[in-house]
Order: sequence, then structure tokens, then C-alpha cells
Amino acid sequence: MKASERLAPAIILVAPQLAENIGATARAMLNCGLTDLRLVRPRPAWPHPRAVAAAAGADAVLDKARMFATAKEAIADLHYVYATTARPREGVKTVVTARAAAGEVRERLGRHERSGYMFGPERTGLENDEVALADALLTVPLNPDFSSLNLAQAVLVAAYEWRMSGDETPGRALAKGKAEAAAKVEVLDFFARLEAELDDCGFLRNTEMRPTMVRNIRSIFYRAGLMSHEVRTLHGILTGLTQRPHAAPTPAPRPAARAGKRERARRGREA
Repeated sequence: MKASERLAPAIILVAPQLAENIGATARAMLNCGLTDLRLVRPRPAWPHPRAVAAAAGADAVLDKARMFATAKEAIADLHYVYATTARPREGVKTVVTARAAAGEVRERLGRHERSGYMFGPERTGLENDEVALADALLTVPLNPDFSSLNLAQAVLVAAYEWRMSGDETPGRALAKGKAEAAAKVEVLDFFARLEAELDDCGFLRNTEMRPTMVRNIRSIFYRAGLMSHEVRTLHGILTGLTQRPHAAPTPAPRPAARAGKRERARRGREA
């Protein structure tokens, strides 16, 4: 196991009941870069083909999954453990959200301390004795009238928050494919042509306001972050609007139509 994997949080499933949920958990883990799966007394025979199918390619997690007889054994090498639960428990324990827990786990990594998230069976959740092994309770602030999560969903929430706590992906980015940003000379040439056309049609006739109007128009296009091919498209639009090279010619009226029009005009005069 790589050093980064050894320090990433472990996922401990205590007495999972369905092979499909184990496989879906493996998939959720690998989505978020986690690979240390620990199984405590799994109910289905292990390994199980339905778990492999549900893992959808996360075989690396299933192949390295380790088996334990008790939760105590499964967490023995960890320094801090979160017990996931949605039910009120006896005793006094710190309760943290998945997001807060992820931040704490990151801090412990700096001290080379391992953490783990412990999940109970799908139907009943963790037993009180298993919860007592944990240092804190982990909860997800969902709809208070309906907060039940599937096992794999709960794992995904915790794993995702862990992933995002160290992620530097920009919150917003432009997917431009192979397009190239327009050079300044391209944009300025377009501005010069656009402003010349606006002068010709009289849109910029107010000489006092013209500088402000020009700046406002340019700002619209600057905010767009134009690509080179988009500037060429804008030139084509200007050509279409000013020269109308593709406009259909106005059809000449047909002789019958002209005769009918004259007849209607005659009748109108007689009336």
C-alpha cells in the first residue's frame, strides 16, 4: 500500500448484510480515492459475485478488503475513529458532520495519524458497544423528517467530503475543448469594425456619450472571454447584417397577381 493510501481514512463495515452494498461501497470509495476497506463479520459469503458486479470496476478495493472478527480488531491500528449513526445514543460523545470530520482527518494526516469511518449493518446500525469504541459520532445533516441513507450512500457522503477537503478544483471553469482564446489584435480589429458600422448607422450619433457607449459595448464582449473562432463568427454576423450577401431576393409579382390587384382596385373605385 502506498504511503498516501496508508494515511487516507479507512472504511469499516460492521456486519454488512448485502453483497451489493459492499460492492457499491467499494465503488463509492474508489470514486473518492479511498482503498482501505475493512469488513467485520459480513453476512454474505465472501468474496461474492454480486459485490463484484455492484462495484462496477472497483475491483482493486474488493481485492484488498480485509476481514475481521470484531470491530475492535478492525480499528486496532487507527488513531481516531468516527462512528456513523443517525440515532440518538446514550453517553456523551462529540458529534461532527461529515464535512467537519474530513477537515479533522486532514489535520491528523500532518501528524501521520490514521482515521477511520465505521458503519453498521443496513437494518440496525452499529451496536452501542461498537459505538463506544469510537472517538466521535459522525452525522449528516439531512432532512430531519427523512434522513435514512443506504449504506453505500452514507459511505459516499463521508468519502466525498474527505475528497473535497483536499481538492483544489476551481469552482467554475470554462470547458473550451480545442478552442483557442482570441488574441488582442483579433478582438480590437472586431471592435474597430463594429464601431465603424455603428457610426455609419447612427447608433453612436451622440458625440458626448460616444466614449461611454463604446466602453460599455466593449465590456460586454470582454466579459464573454471570446475564442478566436467566435470572433470570426461575429465578423460574419456583421457582414450578414450590413451587406446581406445571403438575403433572398424579393420575388417579382406574377402577372396574374398584378392583374388581380388591378381588378380589385377598379372595383374599389366603382364602389
